[in-house]
Amino acid sequence: MPRLAPLLGLIMPACGETGARGVAVTSFDAARLARPARPNTALAAPAGFSPPPDLVTPTYPVPPERLLAVLRGVADARPRTFLAAEDGARLQAQWVARSRRLNFPDVVSAQVLAAPPEGSRLVLYSRSVYGYSDFGANRGRLRAWLAALDAALELPRNVPA
Repeated sequence: MPRLAPLLGLIMPACGETGARGVAVTSFDAARLARPARPNTALAAPAGFSPPPDLVTPTYPVPPERLLAVLRGVADARPRTFLAAEDGARLQAQWVARSRRLNFPDVVSAQVLAAPPEGSRLVLYSRSVYGYSDFGANRGRLRAWLAALDAALELPRNVPA
């Protein structure tokens, strides 16, 4: 944990914690997603999704369970990223991703949806716990995760750099 994090934790308690601790992760339902007016979130979802995504995800040519498993591997490989909740029956997972310098927590939620006959679609939502703006950190994170997901699935890169 960065040296200033315990002091920052006096004002913003989650910054003084480690891993996923200190961050309230509520259930995630992509169908009921409502984004705040603050510019501290990023959404990756299929075309036509509501609310409109910042990044469009493709239909993946793999079963939903496999897509979630590969995404979990992508997230587990990211530095300072910790699994906070997982619901295999609903094909959902949530992680806490912490910034390198001040240990700021962001929450990343994923839901995989079936795309018959044998494919799947992905909704990935990253949001800051603290602050008005994230200076593009959440969008950058989603781009990196999606590029790593494409590489792990050996797919052509679908996310613009």
